[in-house]
Amino acid sequence: MTDDEIDALGNAFCTCTLPKERWTHGAHFATALWLILRRPDVDAEIDMPGMIGRYNESVGGVNSDTSGYHETITQASLHMARHLLAQLPADTTPAEAYAALMASPLGDKDWLFTYWSRETLMSPAARRAWVAPDLTPLPQ
Repeated sequence: MTDDEIDALGNAFCTCTLPKERWTHGAHFATALWLILRRPDVDAEIDMPGMIGRYNESVGGVNSDTSGYHETITQASLHMARHLLAQLPADTTPAEAYAALMASPLGDKDWLFTYWSRETLMSPAARRAWVAPDLTPLPQ
């Protein structure tokens, strides 16, 4: 994915014009990286929950105990995106960061199950609020 493609993806997400089928695992991480690297006006950990909720509703989704926005996944993904960025040069572009992230274990959509059991991560409690990993801690 190029910087221009990531910019377009991030802007489409923010304006709720991104087609639902394009909101993939990779798109979630590309958007997170874009927000962190290109949008200093956005505090991703605070603002992204509302942004994802609005986006989900804009494409006909529902944010409930079983679908839509998931707090633990969002915060874990942001944590891991920042962890990866801390290991890259300060002038890393979104496209370079995205390529590094997708080449890492985070590129696998099931990466979260290294840290959480399925039962814990898929619980309504983890969807509503941060729930710490129950298998192994996230890297610091």
